[in-house]
Amino acid sequence: MAVASFLLGLLGLLVLNLVLGPVAIVLALVAISRGTQRRGRALLGFALGVADLLVVLALTIAHHGVIWQFS
Repeated sequence: MAVASFLLGLLGLLVLNLVLGPVAIVLALVAISRGTQRRGRALLGFALGVADLLVVLALTIAHHGVIWQFS
C-alpha cells in the first residue's frame, strides 16, 4: 500500500489530481496504521497526495472557478 500510495500521488501530480490525491492519502494512512516496513514511502505518498490537492486548489483559485471544460 505504501508503494501504491507513492505511485498514485506521483501520477496525481500530472492527471486526475482531484481523484488520485485523496486515494494516495488514504492508502498512505492505512499503510502507516498497519505498520508498514516502507514508512518513508508511505509518508512520501501522503505528502504527494496533499500536494495533488494543493495543485487543484491553486489552479482553481488562479482561474476563478472550475478549470475543466467538456466542450
